Amino acid sequence: MPPATDAEGGGDGTKLLPLPRAIAVPPGAAARSSVPAVRYDLAVSGMGEQAPDDGIPDDGPREIFERGGASWYGIQFHQRKTASGERFDMSAMTAAHKTLPFNTRVCVRSLVNGSEVLVRINDRGPYSAGRVIDLSRAAADRIGLTGLGIKQVALTVIDRDGMRCGGLPVEAGDAAAPVASSEPQQRARAPAPARRKAVVPPRRRR
Repeated sequence: MPPATDAEGGGDGTKLLPLPRAIAVPPGAAARSSVPAVRYDLAVSGMGEQAPDDGIPDDGPREIFERGGASWYGIQFHQRKTASGERFDMSAMTAAHKTLPFNTRVCVRSLVNGSEVLVRINDRGPYSAGRVIDLSRAAADRIGLTGLGIKQVALTVIDRDGMRCGGLPVEAGDAAAPVASSEPQQRARAPAPARRKAVVPPRRRR
């Protein structure tokens, strides 16, 4: 049974005041809690943003090219032709992007754990909303993507030697395109077996 209430006062003779309809904040005082604005864009351009500094001096800060979701593809596309004409190798450090030129080197930084991987663009895609890059299985493994599906990443275009990715300077041959041999490949032909001449006996005259 609820306790009895008295409009005039409590049991000890004190007078009860009505509760305010809203939380009273003194004029000019700051709000008691401040929630920063959060951007929920799935894929946005990162032009002008700077990548986090890892404390190692280099030739200058890296500019983020794009942010968004990253996915990966593996065995189901292994050895199929990519948009660049290469055969897809799920063990190579390659990726697909919608607009970047083929053979562009890109440093992909996970916005979840901070790990980075250097990839080379050799395919087109992904075409799902909110995704900005499609990594090979090996590249996705490097940043821990395969266990989580889609992960938020930041892309930085590596356009000069000496820039860093994963804490290491990028050399000219890193993530380079495979070089096809200029010498024509000659197929080994098995020697044809020697033909035996058929011996025809002379016809006898009757």
